[in-house]
Amino acid sequence: MPKTQYCIYVVELSKRVFTEDRRFREANPQFNGVLQCLYVGMTSKTPKERFDQHKTGYVNKKGYKLSAKIVQKYGMYLRSSLYQHISPLTSRAEALKMEETLALELRSKGYAVWFN
Repeated sequence: MPKTQYCIYVVELSKRVFTEDRRFREANPQFNGVLQCLYVGMTSKTPKERFDQHKTGYVNKKGYKLSAKIVQKYGMYLRSSLYQHISPLTSRAEALKMEETLALELRSKGYAVWFN
């Protein structure tokens, strides 16, 4: 059985998220409005499949909502240039760490970023 691989992905969010979502704004006090608002995630699907799940409000067979409201409401498109350099990872723990690392790196460059 092939081992699950996890991909990191980045979604550009509408800048409305910064004015309309208090938690997003509070997580990004450094944001000056010049660069974009982003969501960084990780998935065992392709980034496109995962983005589509977010946008449609995907609920799994057990009834758990598996889409981030912030992406469903404000997500515009994938920003592959910000994640294509990251190879798929073989452990969920590694992927979660890489998700956080990329999110904090992008935030330090001036983007407003949300991640879980």
